[in-house]
Amino acid sequence: MRFKSLAALKRPELREIVLGTLPRRIRMDRYAAEKAFRINELVRTLHGESLEWYGFTLASPETPDLIADIGLPQNDLNLKVYTALSPERIAAFQEALPSTRIINGWIHSHGELAYKHFSRMDEANHRVVMDFVAAGLKIPIAKREVAVKDLVFLVKDHFADEDLAIGSVSLITDAPIREATIMETVYGSFCYAVVVGDGGWHEQEIHTREYGVLSGQARLSSQEAEVCLVDTGGTLSPSDLVALRSEVERKIRPNTNPPVEMMERM
Repeated sequence: MRFKSLAALKRPELREIVLGTLPRRIRMDRYAAEKAFRINELVRTLHGESLEWYGFTLASPETPDLIADIGLPQNDLNLKVYTALSPERIAAFQEALPSTRIINGWIHSHGELAYKHFSRMDEANHRVVMDFVAAGLKIPIAKREVAVKDLVFLVKDHFADEDLAIGSVSLITDAPIREATIMETVYGSFCYAVVVGDGGWHEQEIHTREYGVLSGQARLSSQEAEVCLVDTGGTLSPSDLVALRSEVERKIRPNTNPPVEMMERM
């Protein structure tokens, strides 16, 4: 058999229907942004030095793409140049949240460091948070056709066990069919990552994961993103600042003796 061109050898394009999209920019309540920088100020005031600290960006289940608040857990390790978090801390913090709040990412400070970007250690923290957030924040973003080689059609109650040995996939129906299109749902998850500094600077990324439920195909990606501040009317009242001060004092503490394995990863 001869082909007129190589184009005749190309596989047909698999159909994909878009159901939704993942965020391409980070929407953040001004209240949450102000709270992040207030925490920085309180750390310096209470401890007399800048420390790296971390918290979680929080949203409502109805608007998971909008950072409505900053949640401050008990930090595992706070140093001038390093902060660490763990899956156990994330799970415990989420369980303690009211049903009106979910974690959609994390935020941390580089304090007075001149390094105004995410570090290699931050990348490890990204993965920890992404694994947790992706499990609970799944959005159907597409229906994608799945190509099945050697698909065999069988009719219920009209085939023998030996027939199941034929082909790579068997589709059992209640009536004879000759053709079928299989469409899998592709779920997408996202996780925000924000870093802030004492000088008022900030940088942020969106980490995404796409996963096909039948094919098992997964795709991870990350991109820099701009912040779009949203004003919902929330403010930090004097009593809020008193409560925040107490929270910072309890949950962020200097640690000058990190474990050896932590130092090796820095």
